[in-house]
Amino acid sequence: MEWSDGLKPKLVELVKQVDQQIAPRLAEIDNQVLFNQRKVLEAFRKEQISEEELNGSTGYGYDDTGRDALDAVYADVFKTEDALVRPQIISGTHAISTALWGMLRPGDKLLYVTGMPYDTVQEVIGITGETNAGSLKDFNIQFDYADLEPDGQFSRANVQAKLTDDVRVVAIQRSRGYATRESFTVAQIAAMIKFIRSLKPNVHIFIDNCYGEFSEKCEPTEFGADVMAGSLIKNAGGGLAKTGGYIVGKKSLIAQIGNRLTTPGSGKDEGATLDTLAAMFQGFFQAPNVTGEAIKGAIFESAILEKCGLNVSPKWDAPRTDLIQTVNFGDPKAMINFAKVVQHYSPINSYVDPIPSEMGGYDDKIIMAAGTFVQGASVEFSADGPLRPPYTLYIQGGLTYAHVKIAITEAVAQLFF
Repeated sequence: MEWSDGLKPKLVELVKQVDQQIAPRLAEIDNQVLFNQRKVLEAFRKEQISEEELNGSTGYGYDDTGRDALDAVYADVFKTEDALVRPQIISGTHAISTALWGMLRPGDKLLYVTGMPYDTVQEVIGITGETNAGSLKDFNIQFDYADLEPDGQFSRANVQAKLTDDVRVVAIQRSRGYATRESFTVAQIAAMIKFIRSLKPNVHIFIDNCYGEFSEKCEPTEFGADVMAGSLIKNAGGGLAKTGGYIVGKKSLIAQIGNRLTTPGSGKDEGATLDTLAAMFQGFFQAPNVTGEAIKGAIFESAILEKCGLNVSPKWDAPRTDLIQTVNFGDPKAMINFAKVVQHYSPINSYVDPIPSEMGGYDDKIIMAAGTFVQGASVEFSADGPLRPPYTLYIQGGLTYAHVKIAITEAVAQLFF
């Protein structure tokens, strides 16, 4: 018996061709997983993580040795002075928002140098959403962004023109979000940081690292970024963390950000972890492998869907710097039908048909296929996108390569064979 029993012979042959085509790239990802796994293992060994650290705290969370040890492990892996890893951070957007609020003050300006940030961050800034909602704009914190070049690359000229004296924080969004541009590699981000420092050495440089952790061998904080943030229901949680986020960076800035997350005086020294620590430790330990599985799945998606005539990005042999694979359908019906197959081949709620719906933080209706064990966990196999031209579906995650391969093959079978 074979896993492909029941598929049409032409499709079985197509899958075999794709397997042969992508084999060298999958081997490269396996090597990357080994590199990153060793890095994480060495951090656990350095901090001498014991069974005691897996137990959480209650109430105020005083003297939570596990919480402090988890912060230390994150700081070791991301090569920063300090870290703030908390279940009280509810999402990647919350981690970003908390970091920005910690660094910015009324009268300051925030400058995004990777174009307009994605939808949910726009509400944090105050570009969209309800008025008087407590956005940065409501507190007289100014915002601007530097347009990218027409080909989606970083524009030195535009950044130089926008980097005025009142800019306190420069933000770099690693992943494409719902934009059509390519995600930025760590090497590209390192070049951005170097250029920004040449113009304004003391500006705070912030990295939105969502979807990026362990997608390469290095992280942006190794090249001079001051603060970086992400979500634990994406890569860093390894599929086990049920909630949470992280912020890593310079000790002085993490202290300010901790005061924003809790209160001045409490800072990062308080906050109960309850029963979350074991999953957060174990999830971070297995994050390099889970991220590698998801990237291998994305490579397979890209190769087979391109052979079916679809416009995909990144291409199967392109460098990978996050979990996201885009597929441009050019038609809302085809986009929705593909999302339905993804949902039907998920372990949870496989019987459900996703439909385009309003969603908090987004102006357009969103189609979302996410039969995940953790609600909204995009490190798990899922697909979503806004119902707007060119009708691009953003496929991400996958706890196992095998799951992604089965689900995508079934989607190809139903829609193209």
